[in-house]
Amino acid sequence: MENRAKLKQALLEKIENLKTPTDVNLGSPITDFNLEDQSIQEIEELTGKLEAENPYLYPLLYAVDLLDGVWHLQYSTSREIRSLTKLKYGLKVGEVYQVIDLKTQSFYNQAFVKHRLGLISGYVLVTASFEVAKENNSPLPDKRLNINFKQRHLAIEKIAAVTTPQLNPFKIVEARNPPGRVPVFEITYIDETLRIGRGGDGGVYILSKSDHTKSLALEVGSYQ
Repeated sequence: MENRAKLKQALLEKIENLKTPTDVNLGSPITDFNLEDQSIQEIEELTGKLEAENPYLYPLLYAVDLLDGVWHLQYSTSREIRSLTKLKYGLKVGEVYQVIDLKTQSFYNQAFVKHRLGLISGYVLVTASFEVAKENNSPLPDKRLNINFKQRHLAIEKIAAVTTPQLNPFKIVEARNPPGRVPVFEITYIDETLRIGRGGDGGVYILSKSDHTKSLALEVGSYQ
């Protein structure tokens, strides 16, 4: 227990110390895209050690209730999150949230985007449903979820500080699922305030539990 707490603190402190002042101000996650190899390796080592101390080896059997709620992304190596660091025209990714609703077995990912001069702000929101995957035909749930992405919402909330409800959202398209396979997500660590997972592409996600609800589309079901 003590070792797990120390590892958790060390991991979160390492991530926080690598954030730029802009990242801290906007609440942005960081990725391995612009980090030095040594920093990436240190995060990987701390992540692996903490995963080995997971208090719930079968999180979908014994800790599924912990999934419910709002999660704030802190660090990721996934392709999708890395792409957000390459935004052009002065745009910068801000807070990225995952909001999970166990009742409806659905969630959405919401990434806020702002212009560095405050000219425009908005978000990208992707809705999805999930179901527990059964490993090796086992009747018991383990740690893997099958994901079905549904819609992608593009929204502009403000232009030059003027609210634009007519553009919120301005476009809704079908989300893409990988052809020929079901997207999966593995929960490799979870407790009351931290979750670590790995996507089907091997990307790592480190998220902290949040009570921040401002500007979030909280009614998950309304986006299904």
